[in-house]
Amino acid sequence: MKTTEQPTTGGILSPTYLATTVAAFSLIAIVAFESLAVTTVMPDVAQQLGGVELYALAFAAPLASGVVGMVIAGMWSDRSGPTVPLLTALTALSFGLVACGLAPTMEVLVAGRILQGLGGGAATVVLYVVVGLVYPRRLQPSILASFAAAWVLPSLFGPYLAALIADAFGWRWVFLGVVALIGLALVTLTPTLRTVPSGVEEADPPQLARLGWAVVAGAAVLGVKLLDSSLWLAGGCLVLVLFSLSRLMPPGTVRLGRGLPSVIATRGLLSAGFFCAEAYIVFVLQERWGIAAATAGLALTGVGVVWALASQAQARLPKISHTRALVTGTSVVLLGITLLTVVVWLEAPAPLAMAAYVLAGAGMGFGFPRLGVAMLEHSSDRDRGANSSALAAADSLSAALALAITGVVFARTEAAGLDAFVAVYLVAILCSAGAVAAASRTASHEPVRR
Repeated sequence: MKTTEQPTTGGILSPTYLATTVAAFSLIAIVAFESLAVTTVMPDVAQQLGGVELYALAFAAPLASGVVGMVIAGMWSDRSGPTVPLLTALTALSFGLVACGLAPTMEVLVAGRILQGLGGGAATVVLYVVVGLVYPRRLQPSILASFAAAWVLPSLFGPYLAALIADAFGWRWVFLGVVALIGLALVTLTPTLRTVPSGVEEADPPQLARLGWAVVAGAAVLGVKLLDSSLWLAGGCLVLVLFSLSRLMPPGTVRLGRGLPSVIATRGLLSAGFFCAEAYIVFVLQERWGIAAATAGLALTGVGVVWALASQAQARLPKISHTRALVTGTSVVLLGITLLTVVVWLEAPAPLAMAAYVLAGAGMGFGFPRLGVAMLEHSSDRDRGANSSALAAADSLSAALALAITGVVFARTEAAGLDAFVAVYLVAILCSAGAVAAASRTASHEPVRR
C-alpha cells in the first residue's frame, strides 16, 4: 500500500489535512467519551444488574475481543486499504453499544462489551494506518498528540455528563446515546476515506495464524477470570495468554528485544498498569471515601486534561529521543500509581488519591503518543498495518489480562479479609515497573526497510 503524496509545508490543520484531522479527532473524542462514561457508571450498572462479581470482566471483555478486531483490521488494511475495515469496525462498535444499552443482565452486557471491543479495537488500528498513509513523518507526532487532546472535552464534561444522564434517564442511555455520535462521525469521515489510497502492491500475505492466536488469546484472557474458582485452570489460561502473545507480537517482544519489540512491550505494560488504576479509581473513591459518582469522575477529568497537556508538551520537544520520552513517561506513571497505592493503604484524604492518579495521567500523556510514532518509524509500507495491530493488540491484550488478574486478586483478597484495593494497585505497580524497563530498550540502530 503506497502512501499519498505529502506536501512539505503546512500543519495538521492546513487545507490539505484539515478534513482528515477533524475526522480522526472526532472519532477519538467519541471513543474517549464512551470509555470515561462507562468507567463512571459501571459501579452502579453492576449493582443494578446484580453482577458485581463480573465488574472487572466488563472492562476486560472489550479489551480481549479488541485484539481479534485489531489483527483482522491490520491484515485487512494492508491488503485493501483502511476504508472498508473502518466502516465495518464502526458498525460492530454500534451494535455492541446497543446490546449493552438493552442488556437485561450483567452477562448480556459483558457479551455486548465483547462486540463493542471487536469494533473499537479494529477502528483504533485503522486510524494508525490512516495516519501513516496521509501524514508526513514531521506531522505524525502532532496528529498523534491531537488524539490525546481529543480526550480533553470528554474528560472535562464526560464523567459528570454520564452521571447526569444516568440519574435523569438511566445508565442505559450512556451506551445508546453514543451510537448517534458514531453516525455523525461517519458522515465526517466519508470525504476523508474517499481520498485514502487502497492499493495493495507490496502488502505482505495475510497471516491467518495470527488471527487464530488472537482468538485463543482473547478467550484465554476471559478464562483467567471466568475460571478463577480453580487457580490451576486460571493459571493454565494465563500461560496460554503469554504463549499467544509470543505468537502475536514481533519476535523478541516477550523478552524485551531492542527496538520495535520493546516499543510493543512498553505499550502493553504501560496500558496494563495505568488502566488497572483507571478501572478501579471511581470504585475505590466511592467505596473507601463514600464519594458520589459525579464527584469521583473529576479524577477522570483531571487525567484527561493533564494527559492532553503532556502530549502537546512532548510534541513540542522533537529533539528528545523516543527512548528518553518513554522512560520519562513510564517513570511518572509508576510514581503516580505507587503514590495512589500508599494513599489507599493509609486511607489518607481522597483528594490525595485523585492527585496521584492525575500524576500518572501526566506520565501517560508524555509517553503514550511517542509509542505510535516510534512504531511507525520501525515500519514500512509492507507491514505498517501489521505493526499497528501488534501495537494496539499489546495495548488491549495486556490491559485485559491485567484486569482479569485484578478481578481474581480482588475477589480472593476481599474474601480473606485483606485490603482488595491495595492488592489491585500492587498489580498495577508491577506492570508499570515492567514498562519502565521495556522503555529503556526501545532504541534501535537497525535501518528501517522501505
